[in-house]
Amino acid sequence: MFTRIVKMEFKEAEIPAFLANFELIKDKIRSFPGCCFLELYRDKNVPEIFFTYSKWEDEKDLENYRNSALFNEVWATTKIKFRSKAQAWSVDTLHRLN
Repeated sequence: MFTRIVKMEFKEAEIPAFLANFELIKDKIRSFPGCCFLELYRDKNVPEIFFTYSKWEDEKDLENYRNSALFNEVWATTKIKFRSKAQAWSVDTLHRLN
């Protein structure tokens, strides 16, 4: 299992539309095969910056999502709202404390 973190910076006027769309698609993303966890975060100091934090069983699962019709729809709707190019990281958990 690994974590995917995506940083997105939106045009201020586009944030309500992004949030409304996320409400419509979040369950579809979360229920995509291999996705075990999904959260959306908002920066406390720069409200135009958001992060998605998702956990995936395997890199192939993420690639399947990225090559899916669902992702194409989500990304086409989302990226036009960006103020700057999104950044993404795939990371492994080294330590976890609860």
